[in-house]
Amino acid sequence: MSNVRPETMERITTRELADKFIEEQIKEIREQVGDGKVLLALSGGVDSSVVAALLIKAIGDRLTCVHVNHGLLRKGEPEQVIKVFREELGANLIYVDAVDRFLDKLAGVAEPETKRKIIGAEFIDVFAEEAANLEGIGFLGQGTIYPDILESDGVKAHHNVGGLPEDLQFELVEPVKLLYKDEVRVVGSALGLPDNMVYRLPFPGPGLGVRCVGAITRDRLEAVREADAIVREEIGKMDPAPWQYFCAIPDFVSTGVKDDKRYMGWAVVIRAINTVDAVTAESVELPWDMLCRIRDRIIETVPGVNRVLWDISDKPVSTIEWE
Repeated sequence: MSNVRPETMERITTRELADKFIEEQIKEIREQVGDGKVLLALSGGVDSSVVAALLIKAIGDRLTCVHVNHGLLRKGEPEQVIKVFREELGANLIYVDAVDRFLDKLAGVAEPETKRKIIGAEFIDVFAEEAANLEGIGFLGQGTIYPDILESDGVKAHHNVGGLPEDLQFELVEPVKLLYKDEVRVVGSALGLPDNMVYRLPFPGPGLGVRCVGAITRDRLEAVREADAIVREEIGKMDPAPWQYFCAIPDFVSTGVKDDKRYMGWAVVIRAINTVDAVTAESVELPWDMLCRIRDRIIETVPGVNRVLWDISDKPVSTIEWE
């Protein structure tokens, strides 16, 4: 496939179109891979999950999935990846606990692009170590989607493991690289993936590393993880729910009052947006009673937080993520 989406390519909006796409991709994967083996970095997000499901259908146990827990995942995500892919789908899954390794490397680093590069480089190192232990791997599966190509002239650095050592270079398998996110979800449903995976909220490669703005500290990282779980639970009750919703913790403190004493605490910023292609996005109006409920739950249960803010910016000029 070319990196340019053909003008004649029909948008995948129905089960019938998704089934046709799946059939075509299984054929293409089998033709490309032959009797070879594929290695896939499985984050548990929609894109890599759909690629994993496609590859399982196409080549079965000749796919090996590696899930690296870098400590920047949302609450409960590592456990969910193991449950869905190892226990329910029977995938050949390798789980790597690299939390301390990543957070030690990120300590004191505030510049966003430097954080991305550290996360990307460390991921490559961890992934390469796991790949080196495997025999017969000739291909690398990746969850590249079309907005990645449009925005980055190729795959974003933190989505790509193309920086593997020379002795671990593989041919890429990218079956959904011409699809938009909404199309990937339709394909995922047609593949039989569970709803809690198919409709999982989009999540950046660096994870909570770009939502814990500035230098990452373990306490602030845990605060954004806990606050994010509350935000996702409450906003997820909306019908229809926004396309994406999450929170971030900026790198500043402000004065709060508790037990008649002043103290310095963090702010949690709520973000909810709608989009079709992730290239542009509009802020979603949230009910006031919901905002108040989120505020109360976060301030009462998340240590260190004394303010809850609401980001109503659109893209452009604001990006979806804070970093």
